[in-house]
Amino acid sequence: MDLRQMEYLLALAEERHFTRAAELVGISQSGFSAAIRGLEEELGTALFDRTTRRVVPTEAGAALLPHARRLLAEAADARDTVVTASRAVTGRLRLGSEQCLGVVDVVALLERFHRRHPNVEIEFTQTGSQDLLAMLRAEALDVAFVAGDRHLDPLPHRRLGEEQLVLLAAPEHPLVAGRGPLARRELADAEFVDFNDSWAIRALNESAFGDQGITRRVRCAVNDVHSLLDLVRRGLGVAVVPRHVAAKPQAAPLAARPLATDAPTWTVSAVSTSWDRVEAPATHLLELLDDAPACGTEAA
Repeated sequence: MDLRQMEYLLALAEERHFTRAAELVGISQSGFSAAIRGLEEELGTALFDRTTRRVVPTEAGAALLPHARRLLAEAADARDTVVTASRAVTGRLRLGSEQCLGVVDVVALLERFHRRHPNVEIEFTQTGSQDLLAMLRAEALDVAFVAGDRHLDPLPHRRLGEEQLVLLAAPEHPLVAGRGPLARRELADAEFVDFNDSWAIRALNESAFGDQGITRRVRCAVNDVHSLLDLVRRGLGVAVVPRHVAAKPQAAPLAARPLATDAPTWTVSAVSTSWDRVEAPATHLLELLDDAPACGTEAA
């Protein structure tokens, strides 16, 4: 067993879908499937039950999961200890992130950076992606984790991953009565709950519906994910959100339905003007992205 196999094991246990899990860890589905098969052959037992509809851990697979988490955590701690002992980094890190990005766990990344570099002063800001990009251009931030592709160029950035969008609604809403993907024209008469203008998903939705000549009615605009989920649960509108939002525990009472394949995707990027500044604290934070585990559902 190796650490990469442990990362793949956890990704599949979380996603319960080979294609999505392979996307999370950044390899092809065939390579991912081969790695899982190789681990099962090495251990002499099946770790997942596979059907056409689902992939779930077997009893053996479930027993291995806590050990996999511990091995990855211990490996990360070991690397951090070595870095802390060999490289004394000081200065200030000004970091910003949109809430609940999903593709990357920014809080966990920041925690690990602090363990490695305890002498760096950290300032953290949470706001919408458009505000974060404006702060970065004004040199008020060193690194921003943002969603969406708008206005990223010519800022140096690295795309971290993407997800599909889904429709969320109260279970009794007629739009979630069917099973197949929804075309956006089917949502033309709906009333929406969405985020305020600085959030990436708001801009993504406005652009996608506008491209089809649809003017949405946004009844409620919010600045946090839990308020959006509560308003949708109470029947005050439907919401188009990234898939990881629909997977949050607070969304369990709601119904989700996929959107048609021509719908835009939710993309997440790290943006910084410090990529080439070797000694900058921001550069040391960005280094951690290379071995950070994939995150399907970011903590609130």
